[in-house]
Amino acid sequence: SPLSLSPQAFPLRSLRRRQPTLLVACGPAQNGAVGLVCARHLRSFDYEPTIFYPKRSPDPLHRDFTTQCEKMDIPFLSYLPTEVQLINDAYNAVVDAVLGAEGTQGTEGTEPCAAILATLRHVRIPIVSLDVPSGWVPGPVGGSGDISPDVLVSLAAPKEVARRFRGRRHFLAGRFVPEELRRKFGLSPPEYPGSDCVVAL
Repeated sequence: SPLSLSPQAFPLRSLRRRQPTLLVACGPAQNGAVGLVCARHLRSFDYEPTIFYPKRSPDPLHRDFTTQCEKMDIPFLSYLPTEVQLINDAYNAVVDAVLGAEGTQGTEGTEPCAAILATLRHVRIPIVSLDVPSGWVPGPVGGSGDISPDVLVSLAAPKEVARRFRGRRHFLAGRFVPEELRRKFGLSPPEYPGSDCVVAL
């Protein structure tokens, strides 16, 4: 799981707040589903995630992930505070599972994604982006309005936009990629330590 990175990137003892609170912002498509799985794993590692998932997907798998989070007593926010200081004060970090690679299809300008990104651009706590930082455009050069994640977790393989990443840590969660797909796309994965599902790049 991408979330086995949390003890590596943000060990519980290193968090600035006594409570290990994290905000997981989920979009309506695939990246949002990854965020729900992420929140579930964070809970298993003794973090205290809160989910903001304003536009829930009707997809049965996404509904199952939502139910699993609810059964684990992970709270869901009904709205995202527009006062950024409230987020800075309440959480240690934000997990960006808003758009991911789907942001390259122009959905970053639609609600509720646009409002979430407008808020994320101003938070002062670390941002952990899953796969592709939300709102980033394809290619090695991006616009000035991008969010600036502290940690990037590439899924399967780093995307081209990862060349622009200048944050603190970059992880790859790609141990699960079948050998057939590795050959097809010419992927050369790094060695994963022990039984870890992520590796630092």
